[in-house]
Amino acid sequence: MAKKKKAVPEGNGASKKADAGAADGPDEDGAQFGILAQFIKDLSFESPNAPHSLQAPGENPKLEVNVQVQAIKHADEVYEVGLLFESKAQSDVGVIYNIELIYGAMFHAANIPDDYILPVLYVDAPTIMFPFMRRVIADLTRDGGFQPLMLDPIDFGALFQKNAENAKIQDAQVES
Repeated sequence: MAKKKKAVPEGNGASKKADAGAADGPDEDGAQFGILAQFIKDLSFESPNAPHSLQAPGENPKLEVNVQVQAIKHADEVYEVGLLFESKAQSDVGVIYNIELIYGAMFHAANIPDDYILPVLYVDAPTIMFPFMRRVIADLTRDGGFQPLMLDPIDFGALFQKNAENAKIQDAQVES
C-alpha cells in the first residue's frame, strides 16, 4: 500500500525555483572541481652502492626531501597538476638511494573565480594527490630493499602562503 506524501507548506523557506532546479541536475553556475586521472609521469630510483648499502648503510644517515607543485592549463577547464618529489639518502659511506618522481593528475575546474583558481590548483589538488604519491614512494623504497619511506603529511596551504609571501617580497625588491 502506497503512503500519501504530506503537503509541504508554502512558508518553509524553500523556493519553487530551487525545487525545479533539483530535478534538472547540479547547479551549472556553481564551482566544480574533480579529478579526471592520476598517473606517474616520471620515476627514477637509484641505489648506486647496492648491495653493499643494503648490508652496511653506514653511520650518520641523512635524508633530504624536496616536494614542489606545478600546474599547467591544458584546455578550457582542464589542468594538469604535478607533484615533483626528490629524495636523497646518504651516509658516511656514500649514497644509499636517490628518488625522483613526478606524480601527476588531471583536474576539471569549472566556474571557479580567477582569484581562487591558484589556491585550488596549488593547495586542494596536491592535498588530494599526496596520499597516492606517498604510497608510491613507500612501495618504491620497500621494493628497493629499504625501509618504506613514510612521508609526513604536507600542509600545502601553508606552503602556498609562504611562496605567495616570498613572491610579494621579490616583486617589491624588483620594483625598488
